[in-house]
Amino acid sequence: MKENPIRSLPGIPTLLALVITALAAAALAVKAVSGGYPGLLVVAVLLVVGVIFVAAGFYMVEPNQAAVLALFGKYVGTVKDNGLRWNNPFYTKKKVSQRVRNFESGKLKVNELDGSPIEIAAVIVWQVIDSAEAVYNVDDYESFVHIQSESALRAMATSYPYDQHEEGQLALRSHAAEISQHLQDELAERLADAGVRVIDARISHLAYAPEIAQAMLQRQQANAIIAARTRIVAGAVGMVEMALAELQKNGVVHLDEERKAQMVSNLLVVLCGERATQPIVNAGTLY
Repeated sequence: MKENPIRSLPGIPTLLALVITALAAAALAVKAVSGGYPGLLVVAVLLVVGVIFVAAGFYMVEPNQAAVLALFGKYVGTVKDNGLRWNNPFYTKKKVSQRVRNFESGKLKVNELDGSPIEIAAVIVWQVIDSAEAVYNVDDYESFVHIQSESALRAMATSYPYDQHEEGQLALRSHAAEISQHLQDELAERLADAGVRVIDARISHLAYAPEIAQAMLQRQQANAIIAARTRIVAGAVGMVEMALAELQKNGVVHLDEERKAQMVSNLLVVLCGERATQPIVNAGTLY
């Protein structure tokens, strides 16, 4: 089922023609009553009935709206011309909004790729682009969009971990653009048969489930501490290497292996310690 544009008559000229016809019918009725012409009265009555019947064909089409026309259950076409329009009075008219719409899904509780329960929600921006498919391919296209959006969000959430554990791995928290594109592609595939185009899809809420939130917070803090310590140690080792190289290059002091080890130990304590160090003056020798 694809959208088929159909022509419609402008409503204002048609309405004026009906008004003129109704006035003519009224004039004939007056003349028939006053002059005793029963034939004219019958014509006047028929004109009035015709005007009432034709008036049933009027309908309004607002901007960014389409009217889907059907004749006794058979799809005839779609009218997108704005304003007051007229078509066959036997046509049934169903209005379909083609404005851009959005909604936020409810918070879904799902298990991410690693099996941890998380809460996730998304904002979906969508638009009907084929009114015939929206009306006839699905029973209720708005409900269809909402249900399929939650289904796609659930499927997407189970395909990625919450946090990035390996270099180059996509994660829900660290790769928002890639995750949004995946969700948008998933929705576009699911909603194509309903004549709906997905304009944007982005995660609006992402968190661990309450029952594991505290444990995961401690895990994240531990990972952050380990990463910070690793960087501090790497920097300290580099500074020690640089200090030893400069001392040896400039010939300031000649250190044997034991003195080098002592110096490295002292520098690492100074550079890696969390608190300020207290200097100790050695008035004697190392031995």
